[in-house]
Amino acid sequence: MSSKSAKVQETRILLLGLDSAGKSTLLYKLKLARDIVTTPTIGFNVEMIELEKSLPLTVWDVGGQEKMRRVWKYYCENTDGLLYVVDSTDKQRIEDARREFEHILKNEYIKNVPVVLFANKQDVPGALTAEEITRMFKVKKLCSDRNWYVQPCCATTGEGLVEGLRKLTGFVKAM
Repeated sequence: MSSKSAKVQETRILLLGLDSAGKSTLLYKLKLARDIVTTPTIGFNVEMIELEKSLPLTVWDVGGQEKMRRVWKYYCENTDGLLYVVDSTDKQRIEDARREFEHILKNEYIKNVPVVLFANKQDVPGALTAEEITRMFKVKKLCSDRNWYVQPCCATTGEGLVEGLRKLTGFVKAM
């Protein structure tokens, strides 16, 4: 079996972001297409998602608490795409989210891996827009060596989730 066909067998997506950004809510909305009550992820969740038969995704949702962020680097190996979730309403921690995003992009294992940032919680009045997140996170500069996209979304309603994941899978297929 060639490495290209092996890649079709499993596409590994890393789902990161600060705690309470909405990562698990987003994951299970995509997986189950319904609302579930989530609790802070201690460790990680792994789920298979199939938007299309030709590209099954294995999504690694890693906890975003401060102690977990120190081990994010260990999940980067063999990653084909990065989903980074930002709580667009958490203006007190937006700089922390940006700093963690910048730090993870420096990981040698995901040097050229495509990235989709989910600007989550767009249903909340006063949420930062996708354009504001793009500017604040310096995405054009930090991701100049890879495909990237910033997708406004609402994990609880599902709005924008499929579009963002389709964008990422398109990038992955083009690699």
